[in-house]
Amino acid sequence: MHATRTERLRAERKRKRSRARRWFMGIAGLLLLAGLADALLRSAQDKGNAGSSGPVDTIRPAASGRQEGEEEGAAEPVVRLTFVGDVMMSGNVESLLKAKGYDFPYAYVKTLFQQDDCTIANLETPVTERGTPAPNKEYVYKSPPAAIPPLKAAGMDVVNLANNHSMDQGEEGLLDTFRILEENGIDYVGAGADATRAYQPVMVERNGIKVAFLGFSRVVPNVGWYAGTSKPGVAISYEPTRAAEAIAAARKQADLVVVIAHWGQEKVDYPVDHQKELARAYIHAGADLVVGSHPHVLQGFESYNGKWIAYSLGNFVFTRSSVAKTWETMVLQAACTKRGTCTLKMLPFRAELGQAVPMNKQDGARLIRRVESISTGVRVEPDGSVKEAAH
Repeated sequence: MHATRTERLRAERKRKRSRARRWFMGIAGLLLLAGLADALLRSAQDKGNAGSSGPVDTIRPAASGRQEGEEEGAAEPVVRLTFVGDVMMSGNVESLLKAKGYDFPYAYVKTLFQQDDCTIANLETPVTERGTPAPNKEYVYKSPPAAIPPLKAAGMDVVNLANNHSMDQGEEGLLDTFRILEENGIDYVGAGADATRAYQPVMVERNGIKVAFLGFSRVVPNVGWYAGTSKPGVAISYEPTRAAEAIAAARKQADLVVVIAHWGQEKVDYPVDHQKELARAYIHAGADLVVGSHPHVLQGFESYNGKWIAYSLGNFVFTRSSVAKTWETMVLQAACTKRGTCTLKMLPFRAELGQAVPMNKQDGARLIRRVESISTGVRVEPDGSVKEAAH
């Protein structure tokens, strides 16, 4: 598939930033010998702050894109991943986007998406103009194909389809979703034309680091959604065996293994037992980072065996319910090494109807404290950096 102009420009920007960083690190090293590096860095930071754009009252990542604690000129390369929660463009969201444009959801996040190495979301909808609505479901989604090119243009790279809405329009709608994502250069995990594809990782290489993404769901309406030997469907993980096998196989191919898990209880802001059990099983099988969705609210972080679990990122581009907790969301940034270690940072956002909006400093600080309070053995710094709590 040929790269679009947007993709080529995005790749060229990343190459230029990489060359600039290498040039700067070399110069900084020489200046350190002369005792002048501190002054140079202070000057550069002052210039960067003076030239920053966007809402003044917004918690943003550092202009350099580095995670807190990562040293200037550090030799070890990292891959920078950005995760967001549930995305769908159906119902009243679709009506809004028809009026405001299909790029409306990404006005505040496209710069974040385009500056990282890979952006990942849970696509909580089929994308199709056809299909038969799933029976006996309270909420049945169907998003228009016209919504996908702007999603790609905003910087989306990988979506998870292992969820309880990807087959809302039956196998026909699911197959259309595969085709439309492929036509727009967005990779997908967690579903496929058969079980082999559904449990297969998407492999991405950035900065010399091979990353395997997999998706699994513990939430589907019925067994008819299960991917089979020659049947389209979703990768299921009501128990960990099949998922663990897929993770172990991916571990042999990749430096970093990332699992997107659809699990938990809706509108509950703490992980239930099966989330903890599955997360641990995934890590034992070889996962380096586990990121969850489905509860429609934020859940906390946990570090297990040196690996991070983000239990739920909540809604991101979604309809808006009357439950206030569903209005809280985040952009999760992960900087991961070839050794499989990651540093995390949360950026507080508010999930408005069809659009994620950065929180102001006061609301963002309040959300950071709340996420810390519902996490296990974790502290979240005022800038959103996620750390293991001191024992």
